[in-house]
Formats: sequence, structure tokens, C-alpha cells
Amino acid sequence: MDKDALATKVVSRMYENDAFSQWLGIERIEEKTGYCKLQMTVRKKMLNGFNIAHGGITYSLADSALAFASNNHGRKAVSIETSISHTEQVKEGDILTAIAEEADLGYKIAIYNITITNQDHKKVALFKGTVYRTSKEWFPNK
Repeated sequence: MDKDALATKVVSRMYENDAFSQWLGIERIEEKTGYCKLQMTVRKKMLNGFNIAHGGITYSLADSALAFASNNHGRKAVSIETSISHTEQVKEGDILTAIAEEADLGYKIAIYNITITNQDHKKVALFKGTVYRTSKEWFPNK
């Protein structure tokens, strides 16, 4: 199996069991080794008291992109440090796209940058995630 086929297989398995990403309405657009592109639409139930998207919405979208990109090498990875900067307001009906890109891949630690844009291609959030890469494989008997 080539690396990108493995990436898709891992993300498919993860997404099947990820009720929260499904509840968010996340759509998988593209995945390849160390990379993931996701999309979702902001719904009314995702707004805070200011009538803008709760910061946890963009954070959660980015966190899902981080999980999919960092695991799709075939080894199980878990986040150990994350941060986000919210750069623009996000409103109901906005279509958000998250792109996770691998910045550094080590044997045990990897770093990813996730950019979230809206339907106008305006950056609304910047997320950085560091993961710990375990020795456990997603498909040990492949």
C-alpha cells in the first residue's frame, strides 16, 4: 500500500469513530501523508453570546485536522501541546476550511501548522500543534 493510500485508510478509520467531528459536520476534502484538508459550515448552535462562532469551534476543526494529519503516517499520535490565534470573526453560515501541514516530523515528536480560512479565503485562525508519536500502528498486520 502506498503512503497516501495508507493516509486515507487511517483517516477513514479515525473518522468512523469520531462522533464529535461528525457532529461538527466536518467533511474530509483531502488527505495525504502528513497533510489534511477539512471543511465545515458554522451553524447557529455554534455561536456564542456575541453572535459569533465560539472559539472552540475553530479550535475543534483545527484539532481534528491535526489528529488526521499526524496519525496518517500509520502510527498512532496524540497531541501534547496546541495553541490557536483567532484572527477574524467567524459567523453563522461561514464555510471554514482547515489545512494541516507537517512542519517537522521526528521519530517521537512532530509539529503541524493548521490554517483556517473562510469562504472568502480570509484567514480566520492559525493553530499550531505538537504531537507525540507512539510506536503503536493503526494497522499492525497490514
